Amino acid sequence: MDRLKVIEVFVKAIRLGGLSAAARDLAMSPAMAAKHLNALEQRLGATLVNRTTRRLALTEAGAAYLDKAERVLGELEDADAEAMARSTAVEGLLRVSGPAAFGSAYLVNLVTEFHARHPAVTVELGLNDRIVDLLEERWDVAVRIGRLGDSNLVARKLAPVRMAVCAAPGYLERCGTPRSLDDLAAHECLGYTLSGETGATRWSFGRDGGHAVAVRGPLHANNGWVLAQAAVAGMGLVYGPRFFVDRALAEGRLVELDLGADLYDLGAIHAVTHPTRRPAAKTRAWIDFLAERLPGMAREW
Repeated sequence: MDRLKVIEVFVKAIRLGGLSAAARDLAMSPAMAAKHLNALEQRLGATLVNRTTRRLALTEAGAAYLDKAERVLGELEDADAEAMARSTAVEGLLRVSGPAAFGSAYLVNLVTEFHARHPAVTVELGLNDRIVDLLEERWDVAVRIGRLGDSNLVARKLAPVRMAVCAAPGYLERCGTPRSLDDLAAHECLGYTLSGETGATRWSFGRDGGHAVAVRGPLHANNGWVLAQAAVAGMGLVYGPRFFVDRALAEGRLVELDLGADLYDLGAIHAVTHPTRRPAAKTRAWIDFLAERLPGMAREW
C-alpha cells in the first residue's frame, strides 16, 4: 500500500477518534481504513493501537510513532504549500541561458524591462554560445536561435530570424560591390566559426542551404556582434542574422547587398524549457514576456 496513505490513516484515526471517522475524511471505506492500519502494524512489527468497539487506544509504541508521523505529514504539507506557491507566484531566482552576442545586444534590456514588471524575480543571465544542458546545469529556460535539433525539450517559437549580407560603404568603394554569388570569390568574407552555413570557408544560400559557395577572409570569430563591427570597420562582407546589423544598416554604416539568390533560412528565436507539464510561474511569465516583446522587435530586423 501507499506508505504515506497508510501513515495518514493512522494519524487521522487517532485525531478523529476512530477508523470510521478517518475513512470518511479520506473518502474510503472503513474496511479499507482498517486494512491500511493493519498493514502499517504488520510492516513495523509492532502494535500501535489497542482496538475496542468504542475507541482506539495508543500503545507506548503507537504514541512515539504518532509524534514522528505527524511531524512528517506536517513537513510534507509545508513542502506542498511551498511548491504550489512557487508555481503560482512570479518570484524567486530565474536562471536564463542565451547566446552571447544576442544576449548582450538585446536580452539584457529585456531583462531590465521584465524586472520592472516582476520585481520579486531575480534573473541570473548566462550568456554562452554553446548548447547548455538545461537539466544538468539547472537552467530554467534557454533562448536559442536557429533550427532546433530533435530533443525532448519543450520549445516555443518567439520570432523569425532574417539573414542579410552586408558591407561598409567604404569597403564597397574600395573593393567594388558584389552582384552575384560568383563575385564572392573576389571579396573578403568574415566567417562565423560556430556556423556551418556562414562559416570561415563556406557560405550557404538557398532557404535550405543547398547552394554552397567557397569564401575566404581576414577574420573568423565565434561572435556575430564582433563580425558585424569588423564589417562596419571595413574589413569585409558579413553574412548573418539581421539583428546583428540592423542598427548599422539604419545608420548607413552598413549597406545590404543583393546577390541575386535566396539567403539561408536560419529559422527562429525559441524559448526552450524542461519537458515538465507545468513550469514555475516565473518561467512562464518570462516566456510570455518574450513572446509579447520579441515579435515587434523582430519586425525592425
